[in-house]
Amino acid sequence: MRRNRRKWIYISILAVILILFGIYQFYVYIMKDQWAEKDVAVSIAQQQANLTSVTKTQKSVWGEDSIYWTVEGLNSENKPVMVWVQFGMDNKPVNGKNSVHSELIENGVSEDEIYAKIISELGNIEIIRLQPSYYNKTYVWQLFYKQEGQYFYRFYQFSDGAEIGNGFQLPD
Repeated sequence: MRRNRRKWIYISILAVILILFGIYQFYVYIMKDQWAEKDVAVSIAQQQANLTSVTKTQKSVWGEDSIYWTVEGLNSENKPVMVWVQFGMDNKPVNGKNSVHSELIENGVSEDEIYAKIISELGNIEIIRLQPSYYNKTYVWQLFYKQEGQYFYRFYQFSDGAEIGNGFQLPD
C-alpha cells in the first residue's frame, strides 16, 4: 500500500514537471520570432547609432505601416540615446534613408520629464503604458492610460514634449 502511494507521488511529480516543460517549450516557440526581431533591431541600433550598451527595448505598432522598435542605450561617448528602427508589416527591417532615427535623450524630453508633465496636466489617471513611438511622421512618447473607466491614447513630441492632437478615446 505504502509503496503504491509513493509510486503515484513520483508519477504525479514527473507529470507536473513534463507539463511545465511543455508550457515552457510552447512559450519559447511562440516568442522566438519576437525575440529574433528584437535582436535585429538592437543590432541595427548598435551599428547606426554607435550604441555600446542597451538599457531598454520596446516595440510600438501604430497604424497599418508604423512598426518601430525603440532601443535605448548609451553611445560611444557614454551619453543616453534613443534609436527608432522601422520594420515593415513582414516583420523585417525597412531599408531606407529614414528607417533608423537616433536622438540624444538630452536633446529631447526624457521619460521622467514627460511622466511628470502628464501627471501635472492630466492629474489622477492610471498610466498603463508610456513608451517611445512614431505617430503622424513624428517621433513621440505614446501614452496609454485609463481615466474614469475609459481608455485613451495621447501622443507627445519626443523633441519638446508638446502634445500632438487631442488623443483618442477607445470605444467601450
